[in-house]
Amino acid sequence: MTGAGTRVGVGTRFRYDGETVEVVEMVSTAAGNEVALKDGRGGLLRLSLKELLFSGRAAVIPDGPGPVADDLEEIASVVLGRMDDGERRKVRDRAEHVREVLTGYRSGTAELARDDEPRPEYFPELSAEARYASKAAELGVGLRTLKRWVATFRAHGEAGLAPKKGPARKSQLAVDARWAETALEVMVEHTGESKPSRTMVIERTRARVVARFGPDVVPQPSRATAFRLLTELENRHPLFRLSAKRNRDIAARPDGPYGKLRPTRPGEYLLMDSTRLDVFALDPVTLRWVQAELSVGMDWYTRCITGIRVTPVATKAVDVSAVLYQAFRPRPSGRDWPRDAVWPEHGIPRSVLVDVDAVDGPGLASPVIVPETLVVDHGKVYVSEHLTSVCRRMGISIQPARLRTGRDKGPVERFFRTLREDLLQALPGYKGPDIQGRGERPEAEAFFYLDELEAIIREWVAVVYHHRPHAGLVDGGVPGLRLSPATMFEHGVARAGYIEAPRDPDLAFEFLQTKWRTIQHYGVEIGRRRYNGPGLTRLKGVRSPYRGPVKNGWPFQVDPDDITRIYFRDLDDRRWHTLRWEHAPTTEMPLSEDALAFARKLGAAKYRYPDDRLAVADLLERWSLGLGHSLAERRMALRLSREHSAIELPTAGEPPVPTLPSVRRALGHELEADLGRARPPDQAEPEGGDDDEADLDDFYAGALDDA
Repeated sequence: MTGAGTRVGVGTRFRYDGETVEVVEMVSTAAGNEVALKDGRGGLLRLSLKELLFSGRAAVIPDGPGPVADDLEEIASVVLGRMDDGERRKVRDRAEHVREVLTGYRSGTAELARDDEPRPEYFPELSAEARYASKAAELGVGLRTLKRWVATFRAHGEAGLAPKKGPARKSQLAVDARWAETALEVMVEHTGESKPSRTMVIERTRARVVARFGPDVVPQPSRATAFRLLTELENRHPLFRLSAKRNRDIAARPDGPYGKLRPTRPGEYLLMDSTRLDVFALDPVTLRWVQAELSVGMDWYTRCITGIRVTPVATKAVDVSAVLYQAFRPRPSGRDWPRDAVWPEHGIPRSVLVDVDAVDGPGLASPVIVPETLVVDHGKVYVSEHLTSVCRRMGISIQPARLRTGRDKGPVERFFRTLREDLLQALPGYKGPDIQGRGERPEAEAFFYLDELEAIIREWVAVVYHHRPHAGLVDGGVPGLRLSPATMFEHGVARAGYIEAPRDPDLAFEFLQTKWRTIQHYGVEIGRRRYNGPGLTRLKGVRSPYRGPVKNGWPFQVDPDDITRIYFRDLDDRRWHTLRWEHAPTTEMPLSEDALAFARKLGAAKYRYPDDRLAVADLLERWSLGLGHSLAERRMALRLSREHSAIELPTAGEPPVPTLPSVRRALGHELEADLGRARPPDQAEPEGGDDDEADLDDFYAGALDDA
C-alpha cells in the first residue's frame, strides 16, 4: 500500500453527510459492488460503492500518513521548481546518499548499480545502524541529521530533502501596516486625477494617518523609507512609473476573468473605429496642412480591412457610413496592383473558384463581407442617428463597447499601431505618436493630399497587410499554422459555406444623409442651394404623405462630398431620381460642402454682393482649373478633379463621374508623359525636376489670398 491510496474494506471509516460511518460489509451484486455502513448510533445504511467513492457526499478518513487535499506541504513540483540549479544538484546528491544507506545502491536498485556498488560499508547484509554510522562519518554530519533525511525522504521523496523556505514577506521594509494601507488608499484616490509627485502622496499620507489614528500612535517612516515603500506599492497600484492614461487603463481592468466576443465565421462581427493619423496631409480645398483622421472597418474573424476613409480634421457620420458601405460594395483595386492583392468582383477567394481568370472586371480592393453585428465605441459619429438608422434598415445589430475600454476593440487598435510602425513612419510628414517624438518641422515635409494618403494606405493594406501572417489568427485544429487575413477569409468561407452579398443595386443611396425639405415652385433648397430636375415636375404642389420633422417635407439624400446633385425616390415607381444644383460648375467634377464654404468665404472678402456662382467661379479661377499655366497649378487641378465621393453612387440615369488614378506615382508618370510631349526636343529639362518646387510656396501664398 502506498501513501497516496487507502484500502477500502471492512473497517474503513468514512465521513458521510457530516457523520462518521464504518464499512461493516462489502457485497458484490449484478448491479455492482455495494457496501453496508454503520453509523455511531448503530444504524445501518446500504450504498453502492460508486456512490460512496465518487458522489462527493463521502470522504475517506485516512488511517496513515499520505497526501491530503488540505495538506500544508507544497507539492513536489512546486518545491523543486523554486530551487535554482545549484540547490537542485545538492538535493539530488543528498538523495543518492540516502538511497545508498537504505539499499546499498545510489540509484536505489541493483539493476542500475554502478561499477563499485555496493561498497563494503553499505552491504545490505549490514545492520541499518552500521550503515547510518558509515554514511554520517562520510558526509561529516550528525547521526540524528542523517536519520531525519531518511525519514523525510521516505515521506516526501526528493522534495523532502529540499531546504525549507518560508513564505515571502509582504514587505522588506519596517513600516507599520496601517501607514502602508493609508498610502495605498491615497494612491488609489489619484487614479482619475493628474499624476502627483511622491512627496505629495507622502505628505497626504502622514496627515491622514495622524487624523485617523491620532498623533504618535502610528510610527511615521523616514522620507527614504517612505519612498521605497511607494516603489513597492507601485506593483499593486501604478501611479508614478507610467503615464496617467495608462494608469487609468490598468485601474479599470476587471477583477474577474477576462472575456471577449469570439467570432466563428466571416461577417459575424465588424469592428469600426477612428484614429488621428501621425502624418500631416494637404487639404485640396484650402491648400493648408491639416491633421487627418482614419476610419476603418475590420472583420473580426479574418482581420480583413473592409473599409477605409481618410478625412480632414474630424470624422463625420457620413464618413463612417461610407466605411460601412464599403463592406457591401468595396472600392475597385488599383490598375498596377499585383494579382494576389486583387479580390474577385464577387468576393469569393480564388481557391474556391474553378476559373477565376475568366471573370471580367478590374477586381476589388477588399473582400465583400456583409456584417451581422457592428462593434463600435461611444463616439458621436458612431452613436449618431444617421448610422443607427442605416444599421436598422440593413438589419445590422450594434454592439457598443464598454466605456473607456479599448481592449473591446483590440484587433483594430492593434491595426492602427501596425499601420503607424510599418507605413506611416516611412512617409514624409510623419510627426510621431506624441509631442516628445515629433520632429522640428514635420509639416514642411508633407506633400500628400488626403486622397493620395488614403490611396497609399489602401494599397498597403491590400498588398502587404492582407497577405502577411497575423499572430492573432489561429486554427485550433492545426496548432502552429501561420495564417494571414486573406487565407483566414478562405478558411472562413470554407468553414461557413456561404457569403452574403447585397441584393439591392441602389443600396448606396441609403447610406447618404437624409434632409427633409419642402418642394417649391423653383425646386428644393438645401443650405442656400437650389436643386431642380425633371423628377420634381409632377410633385410640385402635391402634399407630402410623410410625417417627418418638416411639415409637408420630402426626404432627399445628400452627399456632402458632392453637393452638385441630390437624390430622391419616387413613391410611385420606386426609382431614384437626380436633382442638380443650379450653380453646378460642371457635370464632370464633384464639389464638396467644404469647398463651397471656402469659396463663399473668398467671395465675401472680394465682392460686395457675392453669390454662389461668383464664389465658385472665383475659386476655380484661383486654382487655374481651366488654364493651368504652371506645373504646380496643373498638378493641383488634376488632383482636385480626381476627388471622388466617399460612396460610389449608381448612375441613376446619368453618365458616371470619371475619376483619375488614385496612386500618386501613377499620376506622376502621366504628368511626366505630358511634359515630355509638350517640351521641344532641343529644350533641356528645367532645374529642380518636374515638381517645380521653387514656385510652390509663391503659388500657395497667392491661392490663399483673401483679396
